[in-house]
Amino acid sequence: MEVILLQRVEKLGQMGDVVKVKPGYGRNFLLPRGKAVRATQEKIEEFKTKRAQIEAQNLKLKEEAEAIAEKMQGVELVILRSAGESGHLYGSIRPQDIMEGIIAKGFTVDRSQVILDHPLKMLGLHKVRVALHPEVSVYVHVNVALTEEEAQAQSSVRTRTTRDNNDIDITGS
Repeated sequence: MEVILLQRVEKLGQMGDVVKVKPGYGRNFLLPRGKAVRATQEKIEEFKTKRAQIEAQNLKLKEEAEAIAEKMQGVELVILRSAGESGHLYGSIRPQDIMEGIIAKGFTVDRSQVILDHPLKMLGLHKVRVALHPEVSVYVHVNVALTEEEAQAQSSVRTRTTRDNNDIDITGS
């Protein structure tokens, strides 16, 4: 199945690219979410005429996401969970848990915007990527601890040992 990308899709292509994808991926993910349209001759011509308008709208959304990313930089979430003696959690931290923590801090994000590269199943400090826009990501620090006191101790160690100036990732097109 060939589709025209209406926005940048990670590991697939940039806006305006005509790419070949598996039918299930296109039909079940790209098309319903408005990330792409089927690449028919009529749609290609229509896209060419509306390209400037779509790019302007995308640029506006990207600028808004960059402004939010500046405000979100350095956000630290504290999630209290019970764990075994070795520090392994009895469950894992889900994107839903991180989303709820970010919302509690006053930002609006969706669960699908929280990108977990691997499951969070250990106590400690973790960096989690939040994709505010296909081209703008920000990293939030998730502090998983047993108690508030332990979370404060872990947080003070992080602030003394690291200075995270590269917490915003803007991928240019």
